[in-house]
Amino acid sequence: MYCVLVCFLSLNVLYLFKNAVKFPLQNCIVELCVETQAKIPTYPVLKTFLIFFLYFCSGLNVACAICKLCSVAVLTTTHCTGPKKCTLERNSRGAFSVVRRCVKLCTGQEYAAKIINTKKLSARDHQKLEREARICRLLKHPNIVRLHDSISEEGFHYLLFDLVTGGELFEDIVAREYYSEADASHCIQQILEAVLHCHQMGVVHRDLKPENLLLASKCKNAAVKLADFGLAIEVQGDQQAWFGFAGTPGYLSPEVLRKEAYGKPVDIWACGVILYILLVGYPPFWDEDQHKLYQQIKAGAYDFPSPEWDTVTPEAKNLINQMLTINPAKRITAQEALKHPWVCQRSTVASMMHRQETVECLKKFNGTLAPQQTNSTKNSIVTSPKGNLPSPALVFTSLIPPSSITPSLPHLSSPLPFLYLFFLSSRKQEIIKITEQLIEAINNGDFEAYAKICDPGLTSFEPEALGNLVEGMDFHRFYFENLLSKNSKPIHTTILNPHVHLIGEDAACIAYIRLTQYVDGQGRPRSSQSEETRVWHRRDSKWQNVHFHCSGAPAAPLQ
Repeated sequence: MYCVLVCFLSLNVLYLFKNAVKFPLQNCIVELCVETQAKIPTYPVLKTFLIFFLYFCSGLNVACAICKLCSVAVLTTTHCTGPKKCTLERNSRGAFSVVRRCVKLCTGQEYAAKIINTKKLSARDHQKLEREARICRLLKHPNIVRLHDSISEEGFHYLLFDLVTGGELFEDIVAREYYSEADASHCIQQILEAVLHCHQMGVVHRDLKPENLLLASKCKNAAVKLADFGLAIEVQGDQQAWFGFAGTPGYLSPEVLRKEAYGKPVDIWACGVILYILLVGYPPFWDEDQHKLYQQIKAGAYDFPSPEWDTVTPEAKNLINQMLTINPAKRITAQEALKHPWVCQRSTVASMMHRQETVECLKKFNGTLAPQQTNSTKNSIVTSPKGNLPSPALVFTSLIPPSSITPSLPHLSSPLPFLYLFFLSSRKQEIIKITEQLIEAINNGDFEAYAKICDPGLTSFEPEALGNLVEGMDFHRFYFENLLSKNSKPIHTTILNPHVHLIGEDAACIAYIRLTQYVDGQGRPRSSQSEETRVWHRRDSKWQNVHFHCSGAPAAPLQ
């Protein structure tokens, strides 16, 4: 018996020695990169013994982990090689996570293991990790990538998810020979089923987008799986609150962009954007200028242009309209959407005509994602209600084979550039937005709103002060109480050429030209122009104007 065992182990060691690639020790995880999908023997005792034998006897740089009683070994194979083999991401505080294919030794079942280096995580990062794990444990649905286990040990945390191998939904669609409106209906139904389950469990995903829609396998009609709950939050019932600025630009809802209280309806808005893309292959809102993109979204400025929309049924357009309703209170819910005739009666309502133009457009749309996905910065933006730096969601979709494109954070090169650019753009738009709100308060003669946005010790240098530096709010209060509040004539202000310079995390400076249109005392339309600079400082998650400089004529007739 012992001879057989030694012979068996020797053969396995020789095989693995021949095919293994050395990896640095990574705490308690076995990492073997073999040329084939060769299985470690199915007997748990032999598996455990073999791994120990490799570690102590073979001289390979392979670490053995006793995770849950020697239950997990992490494998990387040629099926996961190349730049998309794994997601190596770094959050804003320097912690790393990596995703590996793993196998449960006692059963041979494969999973996706997200390995998080917790050594440098802050207390807040630990809270985010615990929140993600807690949320994922709540969700058990065939259309959601499931968390099977959460393992903690000194320095590392392991999350074991479903291993999804079918790639991204949108990549699969463009490879199909036949794709119809009915197929789009089936896709959105599965997405809505996942969203409904989330909402029933008190979870808001906040980052629904094509990159987070995966297929369980390469099999035909494989289930759509919703992934990546790194930005998800828990809510009570239909609770609406400001949970921070989070999501991906093209899929953000109007209420998020307006910094208003929000809840479950934000996911339905994103579903509407996804459905629009599923039907024609391009998004309803698009502009290279993010500020203009956000203006489109807030205005709900989309349409159904010819000729591509001419062949889409009215029922499909109706569902999109109900999903992309600006008022979240009037927006359709996931449960209501699933009862929409275009979804629940697709065989008789949805068109069966092949949509070749959609497939072609979708190929181009997928191509726009590729530059972000090869080095891959996740486009998601998140600022917490307390205004901390964005923390990218940890992703595990990288276990998709290299034939598909995987969204993730940058890996194998610099981890932050793309995310940092999106963060900068978002922060600059935030400064422009708060500046617009301040000027609107001036135009409306609303001193209370003005005072909330300004620091009590605001310093200002403006023509009205006759060359003096003025400190405090009393100087400004005089104009509000005696002139601005009594002015009933309309005033319209346009900010031209805004330039924002970020000064660290909590300070910014904006320079712009302020063009003001107004009606004078004789009822004649007039315009005035001034060059202005404002310095903003963030305290307790709230931006406040701490200094104002105006050159030239007053920006408004009654400032």
